[in-house]
Amino acid sequence: MRSKDKIAYFYDGDVGSVYFGPNHPMKPHRLCMTHHLVLSYDLHKKMEIYRPHKAYPSELAQFHSEDYVEFLHRIRPDTQNSFRTELARFNLGEDCPVFENLFEFCQIYAGGTIDAARRLNNQLCDVAINWAGGLHHAKKCEASGFCYINDLVLGILELLKHHARVLYIDIDVHHGDGVEEAFYFTDRVMTVSFHKFGDLFFPGTGDVKVITLSFLVIYPLFSPNLLKYFLVKMLFMEVLNFSNASLKYEAVMPIL
Repeated sequence: MRSKDKIAYFYDGDVGSVYFGPNHPMKPHRLCMTHHLVLSYDLHKKMEIYRPHKAYPSELAQFHSEDYVEFLHRIRPDTQNSFRTELARFNLGEDCPVFENLFEFCQIYAGGTIDAARRLNNQLCDVAINWAGGLHHAKKCEASGFCYINDLVLGILELLKHHARVLYIDIDVHHGDGVEEAFYFTDRVMTVSFHKFGDLFFPGTGDVKVITLSFLVIYPLFSPNLLKYFLVKMLFMEVLNFSNASLKYEAVMPIL
């Protein structure tokens, strides 16, 4: 990163107020804790801070099916028992529970990623950050792995309006299956996933033996010892160098 890069940082405190339920590993309040660290270390003084807009249903439907978006919009904890068929159809349940302000939560984190992509497209910043985003398991018509709306796909679609090709880099420990599936049949998006694979580890996809039809790089990390910083950095830089030299990607979207 250059010393004078212009950085846009998106944050809405409401995103940390939702509660997935007791014993659920998804804890959105950690987003507020992260923001407090940003403020405590005066990092906000080196960035432009924006409150993202709440993504409109029509924006979410740029990737997701309209009936799925509409269902997320109207489902509530006190009414979910009347929609058992729909809950099963859209894969809402233990991993992806229905909670208060679910749709608003989706609107905020998706809006942040869309806004970030738009600022990049309009050359208003060099780097855009949305800690609330990165829900890479959500599919076109269903929730998956704590993810309801795939903000990354929406962000990439926005970048593709101005860029011929986008490189998506996923270094979450889980395979970025939702983003890979969304762009499986196009050569305009290259998905790169560094993840753990095997031993029934979620989502169970991302085997290095899989042959794909588009640009896709998979690095399954079988041993926890391989998750060392130097190895990830080495692979990360090799992919970037290869992409820049051979594939000429104009925009890069990393997910942590």
